[in-house]
This record gives sequence, structure tokens and C-alpha cells, in this order.
Amino acid sequence: MAPVPPGIRLLVSFDRDQWYRALTFILTFLLYTSFHLSRKPISIVKSELHKNCSSVSDLVTMASGSGSGSGSGSQQPSLPSLQADMDCSWKPFDKGNYKQLLGAMDYSFLCAYAIGMYLSGIIGERLPIRLYLTVGMLTSGLFTCMFGLGYIYNIHNLGFYIFVQVANGLVQTTGWPSVVTCIGNWFGKGRRGLIMGLWNSHTSVGNILGSLIAGYWVSSNWGLSFIVPGLIIAAMGVVCFLFLIERECYLLPVPTKSWNGVNGHTEVYLQYKDNKSQSYDTELLLPKDTMCVPVQPVVVVKSESKPSAISFMGALRIPGVIEFSLCLLFAKLVSYTFLFWLPLYITKAAHLDAKKAGDLSTLFDVGGIVGGIFAGVISDKLGKRATTCAFMLLLAAPTLYGFSMISQFGIGPTIGMLLVCGGLVNGPYSLITTAVSADLGTHKSLKGNAKALSTVTAIIDGTGSVGAALGPLLAGLLSAGGWDQVFYMLMTADFLALLVSTLIINRTCISLTSGQTLT
Repeated sequence: MAPVPPGIRLLVSFDRDQWYRALTFILTFLLYTSFHLSRKPISIVKSELHKNCSSVSDLVTMASGSGSGSGSGSQQPSLPSLQADMDCSWKPFDKGNYKQLLGAMDYSFLCAYAIGMYLSGIIGERLPIRLYLTVGMLTSGLFTCMFGLGYIYNIHNLGFYIFVQVANGLVQTTGWPSVVTCIGNWFGKGRRGLIMGLWNSHTSVGNILGSLIAGYWVSSNWGLSFIVPGLIIAAMGVVCFLFLIERECYLLPVPTKSWNGVNGHTEVYLQYKDNKSQSYDTELLLPKDTMCVPVQPVVVVKSESKPSAISFMGALRIPGVIEFSLCLLFAKLVSYTFLFWLPLYITKAAHLDAKKAGDLSTLFDVGGIVGGIFAGVISDKLGKRATTCAFMLLLAAPTLYGFSMISQFGIGPTIGMLLVCGGLVNGPYSLITTAVSADLGTHKSLKGNAKALSTVTAIIDGTGSVGAALGPLLAGLLSAGGWDQVFYMLMTADFLALLVSTLIINRTCISLTSGQTLT
């Protein structure tokens, strides 16, 4: 008999629980990748909404000058036609206040996202996560497509785009608490930093894919830069409905029936403890036999009372929630300012077109992937989350200043600084939103109540989203006076995040907590 191929031996070496854990890891990774993929197009399209029309303006000046000095019989391009060609930006972003209008669009999305996040975690604890996430992804796909339809139907009303951004910001809050709760339910605290560091790279992967997809159509038809990502996130919502398993215990039923199989073999059949009869879904997850005869009656097991969902104030009383929420506020302010304004900054500083600037901006997210994994590995080794964050934040501040200086000297230095900045900025952000949130959501003060994870995650990420809303807004206002002011703002936010993280370290050292601490 031929030997079993090594690949097959590898596959059968994993038990069922490991396969479902891998499925949950990959599926939630792809689901949240689609969320960030649908958020990225606005930063790529900004440079198309307001183009640099200086070259056309020069032609108008030359035409008016030559027209005044030429004879009546000479053939010159008409001034009205050149002025019509100069109308190259998308109204209402064609005026001098375009940066403020673009900043207001970012702010409307992120402000709605921050407010909705506080409610999303509380709602998510009380609804089936799979259905809650599915509805959120389908509606997010709808509103993302609506923004792109503004190009197809030639809509120039600022109110329309603000409404779409607000609505999309609200429905996208269903994503983060849901996926973090699922991944936290399936993976324990062992090596959580590494696992979630790898998993949280979906943020950067989504940004990269969103940049590439949006950049492909940005110059020819920027409406498709939104419609295609909108269709992708909607399709992933259908996948979520079909395949997402919320927690491991859904596949670990309680034995309640004993059956005697044929040929003298005894098989133990299982039944969900909350069901009175074995359902078709249960049958799919259990082994089958050709014929089974019951030999004893069903043993009724009374299920324990389900833990109640934690209240908002109860979640705030968990040690470390408020402090890490404030730290994330400043860290996310820096990260999201890069997310929404980096392509436009590269366009202006390096004088590149929208597509090349969008492609180059993906290097920031490549660095973010490495930084998130590095932060997770180091925090697992040291057992100190806040110390890891503080170390990376300390290095980030001078790096931000260096980027503002070096980016003026060409593509080569810009590429290197983008990678370094991405790692140092997104490392602490990744660690707090994943491993720290999961640690706090399963804190020992909760006495094993797993119903707090979604609420804790929503509080931390919701507070961080306040910073995410302020960063792009301030960038839009400050950039009118020069990009240097934007970088000073980013360095100040980084310093404040460092200050909060040092307070966490100091508090934990004083309290002398046992076991793995959050320092």
C-alpha cells in the first residue's frame, strides 16, 4: 500500500478544534481587512477631488497675454475654453478652502464612528455577533458604494457626502468589537500578543489593498474607487453570515445521550445543553453511524444561568481601561492622520500624481504590519504591555520629526522613513486595540464573565476613535499654514500617549500586582 502523502498527514494531525480556531482566525482577519479596505479610498481620492491646476492657470495667463498683443487675424485658443479646462477639480472642493472641506468629511466619518462605538459594544453583547456583524457589513457596503455613485450621477452637494460619511461611520462600528470578541473567545492569554499582532495586520493589509484598488481607478473614474471596495465588504458580509462561529463552546456540547451502535461498537452522541432535541446543525458537527438504537433515556442537565452583560460603568471600573483608552486616543490620532492625509502630503511634498502617491503610502502600512507583530512578541516575552508601548512611542516622536525633514529630499529617504514611522506608530496602536483589550475584557475582576469583552473593546476603541476624529480634522486646519504645523501636532500627540503609558507603568509598579501585569 502506498504511503500517505506528508501533506495529508499534516492535515489529519490537527483536531477539529484546531481547524475551527484556524477558520475563525482567517475569517475574522479577512472580515476586518474588508472594513479597512473600504475606508482607505477617501484618502486616495482627495488629490483627485482637488487637483493642482497651476499648469492650466499658466496657460490661461499666457493666452490672455499673447491675445492682447497679437493681431486680430491670428489664431489663439479662446480664453473661455481654457478657463473651462481649468475647472479640473470636483465641486465643491475646487475652492481655496478645500482642505477644510476634506477635513470636515474625515471628521464627520470619524466622529460618527467614535460616538457609535460606545453604543456598538453594548449592543453587540446582547445580540448574536454573526448577525450583528453581517448587517453592519452589508450596510457599510451600501454607503461606500453611495459615495462612488456621487461621481457617476455628478453630485456636487457637500451635504450628500457628509451624510454618507456619517452613516458609514455609524455602521462600521459593528466591526471591531465583534471580531475582537470572536478572536478573544477562541484564543486564550497564552502568546496572545504574538497571535493578535499577526492577526491585527489586517488593518495594514486592508489599507494596502484599499490604496491599490482605489489608485487603479482614481484618475479615470474615482467613483469605482469606492464602488469596488463597497461590493467587496458586502460580499464578505455574506461570507460572515455563512461561516462565522462566535465562540468555541458552540461546538463543545454536553453529553446527554448514550447510544449503542451496530457490531458491538458504542458511540457517544452529544446534544447541545440548551436544546431539547438534536437539531440538524448539531448532526452536521457530530459523527454518524449507519444505525443506532437508544439504550437508556435522556439525562436532562439543567444549564447554569448565563452571565449577564456588563454595564458601561462596570466596564470603566476595570483597572486599566480608562488609562489605556486615553493612551489609544493619542496613538490613534497619529495613526489616522497618516491614514487620511499621507497620500495628499506625498502628492504635495514629492510632487507625485494621485496613483503613485497612493502606492507609496502603502509602505507606511507595511511598516505597521512589522511593528504590530514586533510589539506583540516583545510584550509576550516581557509580560509588560504598557512598557512595550512606551518604548515604541519614545522612538516615534523623533522619527516623526525626521520624516518631516527627510521627505523633502526625494523618494529613497521617504521610503525608508515611511517604513520606520509605520512600525513605531502602529505598533502601540495595534497592541492596545487587540491584546490589551482582550486582557482587560477577561480581567480577573470579572470572575470569568466573558460577556464584558465586547463592551471593553468598544470603550477603548471608541475613545481612541475620538483621537482618530480629531487628528484628520486638525490636520485639515493646520495644513493651511504649512505641513510643519501638522507634524508638530503629531509629535505632541505622541508625547501625550507616552506620558499616559508611563503613568500606567508607575501605577502598576506601586500596586505590585501579581502575575502578568499590563506594564
